[in-house]
Amino acid sequence: MLAAIGLPPLLFYLLRHFGLSLYASLVVVAVSTGAPALYSLLRPGGNRHVMTTYFSFASLAAVALAFIPGSPQFLLARDALITAGLGLWFFSTIGTKRPLAYTLTKPVLEGRFHWPGNWETHWHAAPRFRRMWRVSTVGWGCGFLLDAVLRVLLAYNLEPDAVPAATTIMYLSTNLFLMIASNIYYIASGMFNPRSALFSASTG
Repeated sequence: MLAAIGLPPLLFYLLRHFGLSLYASLVVVAVSTGAPALYSLLRPGGNRHVMTTYFSFASLAAVALAFIPGSPQFLLARDALITAGLGLWFFSTIGTKRPLAYTLTKPVLEGRFHWPGNWETHWHAAPRFRRMWRVSTVGWGCGFLLDAVLRVLLAYNLEPDAVPAATTIMYLSTNLFLMIASNIYYIASGMFNPRSALFSASTG
């Protein structure tokens, strides 16, 4: 995961070091990222995690966006569309059968690392449990929309060659902050307390 995040800016700076233009460097990085994403989508068999599928499509969208001409600032700000799309995706699932925070977290943490099991049972029986995941989904959506806004501000206020490093650091920081904040919220809600009202059938 860290390699997938860190390699694009490293490739960008390597290309810039050898004299490739800003636009050409961004196109090469986008295409090199999009190729494995396309392979991941087209390869037969295997169960793909919903987030893996999303990032594969996001990488392919980045390839398409890379060929749209514009100012250096516009070229560097286009990734904000991908991040904003992720935020809107979280928001679009708030009223669905399973909000995105729940869908992404359940396969990874249910019954593991001291997390409780039987999430589907709690989902059907406990209103507070459902509300916790919907609130968490709102938080993640807000975080990624804010990330998108900051990407645009960085693109138009920093030197162009500084933007890829800055946005990569910001992406890691955004995800780290959201993971810490959401886990604090889960703990405060009673996720790790079997007797918590979070798992009660009554809204109390």
